[in-house]
Amino acid sequence: MSLIGYQASHEQFKPSELVNWSIMAEKAGFQAINCSDHFHPWSERQGQSGYSFAWLGAAMQATSLPFGVVCSPGQRNHPAIVAQAIATLGEMFPERFFISLGSGEALNERITGEIWPIKSERNARLLESANVIRQLLTGKMVTHHGRVTVECAQLYTLPHKTPLLYGAAVTEETAEWVGSWADGLTTIHKPLDELKETVKAFRRGGGEGKPMIVKVQLSYARDEKEAIDGAYDQWRTNIFQGTVLGDLYKVEQFDALGEFVTIEKLKEMVNISSDVKVHTRLIQSYIDLGFDTVILHNVNRDQETFIKDFGDKVLPELKTASSFSFS
Repeated sequence: MSLIGYQASHEQFKPSELVNWSIMAEKAGFQAINCSDHFHPWSERQGQSGYSFAWLGAAMQATSLPFGVVCSPGQRNHPAIVAQAIATLGEMFPERFFISLGSGEALNERITGEIWPIKSERNARLLESANVIRQLLTGKMVTHHGRVTVECAQLYTLPHKTPLLYGAAVTEETAEWVGSWADGLTTIHKPLDELKETVKAFRRGGGEGKPMIVKVQLSYARDEKEAIDGAYDQWRTNIFQGTVLGDLYKVEQFDALGEFVTIEKLKEMVNISSDVKVHTRLIQSYIDLGFDTVILHNVNRDQETFIKDFGDKVLPELKTASSFSFS
C-alpha cells in the first residue's frame, strides 16, 4: 500500500503557481507533495528556480498533506542551516515533513565558486553532512571539522519527532551505500528491470525494511502528440546519466546537449501516453516493487489537466495507503 504524491517542480513553475497546484492536488486525492531544491533550471525553457524552503512553509500551511524536498547539504546548503530548516518545518507541521539528502549537481552547487568535487568526495561530504544534521536534530552542540566545518552549533527549536532523512540515489552503487546510513531511499524511475536492481542494492546495503520513495517522470495529455511535444520541450535536457547531470554547471550546456535527444530516447526515461490506463499500470508496477511513496511528476506544462484526470481516473484504481508517518 503506497501514498501517491504530486511533484512540485520549482525548475518549471513559479512558487505561487505551485502552491495553487498543491492545493488542487490535495483536493484531487493526491496524498503527498514533493519538491526540488534548485538554484538553476535544467533548461531556459523551464525558466524558474524558486527557493524550496521558503515555499514549503507557505505550501504546507495551505494544505494538510505531508511534504518532502530533495536537498544537497555541504556546499550551497550548509548542513547546520539544513538542520535548522528541518527542525523548524518539523515543529510547525508535526509528522508531515521529510527530506531526501543527495550529493548534488554542479548546476546548483557550483555557484559558491568552490571546487566541485569528484563523486566519491561528494558522497563523503554528504555522509558527514547527514551525520551533522542528525546530531543537531537531537539538540546536541556540534563541532565538526572535516569536509564540512561546524563550530559550536546547537538548535534550540526542535520537532517533537525527528523527520526521516532519506538518501537520494540513482545508481545501484549509490543505492547500496545509501542503505547503510539513510532512513530510507529516494530514487527516480527507470526501466523496471533496472529499478528492481536499484531496490535490491538498497536492501543489500542495509535498507531492508526501510521506506522507499520513487519519483516517476511522466507526460500526460489528452492528445498523444501534446504529451510527446510537452515532454520533449520541457524534459529532454534531464535524461542523461548521472555523470553528465552531476558535473555540467550551465543551463546553456544542458540545452545544447538536449538538441541531440531523440523522441525514442526520451520515451525510455519518461512515461509518455495520453491513455490513463497505461499510466495506471506503470504506477502499479512501482507500487508492486515495494515503494511506500510514488511521486508523480507530469513534466509537461499542463498541470491542471494532469491533476484533474489523474484524480478522477488513476488514483481511484491504485492500491494506496490511507496514511504514512514521515517521522
